[in-house]
Amino acid sequence: MTEGEQKIPAREAALSLLMEYTKTESLRKHAFAVEAVMRAYANNFHENEDEWGITGLLHDFDYEMYPTMEQHPYVGNKILAERGYPESIRDAIMAHAPYTKVKRISKMAKCLFACDELTGFVIAVALVRPTKLGGLEPSSVKKKLKDKAFARSVNREDIKNGILEFGIPEDEHISFVIRVLQENSSVLGLN
Repeated sequence: MTEGEQKIPAREAALSLLMEYTKTESLRKHAFAVEAVMRAYANNFHENEDEWGITGLLHDFDYEMYPTMEQHPYVGNKILAERGYPESIRDAIMAHAPYTKVKRISKMAKCLFACDELTGFVIAVALVRPTKLGGLEPSSVKKKLKDKAFARSVNREDIKNGILEFGIPEDEHISFVIRVLQENSSVLGLN
C-alpha cells in the first residue's frame, strides 16, 4: 500500500454497516444485487473485487434513514469517511447520484452508475414473471423499459446514460446483469 492509500475494510464490516442503517429486506437485497454485479465486473476487468463489491454493497446504505436529495448520499459519505473507507469508494458512491454533480471518472464509478438502476429494473421485471430470472432475455428488459407505467420510479434516463458512459453495448451489459443475478438468485430470493 502506498503512502496516502487507504485500506479497504473487510466485507464483514461493510455488511455490518449496511445492516445498521438499512432495515428493509428489499433495500438490502438491492445492495446484495448491485454488489454481486460489481464484483463480477471487477473480476472481468481484473480490478479489486472487494473494493468494487463493497462499493456496490454500500452505495445506498444511508438511503432509508436519509432519503432526501439533500441527505443521500452526503450523510453516507460522511459516515464512510469517519469509518476510514477509501476515497475511491466514497467518490464512486457520491457519483452514482447525478444530482451531486460529482463526476464519474473511475471505471468503478461508471460501473456503479451503469448497474444501480438497471439491476433494480431487471429484478422488477423478474418479479412479474412466473419463471423469475429463468429465461429472461435482454429484449424483454428493453421492452419493459419502453413501458413507462412499469416500475415508473426507475429513472430510464440514468439507465441509458449509465450504459453509454460505461461503454459496453446495451445488450451485452443487460445480459451480463441478468446472468449475475441468475447466479445469485437464491440470495436475492428470486428462485
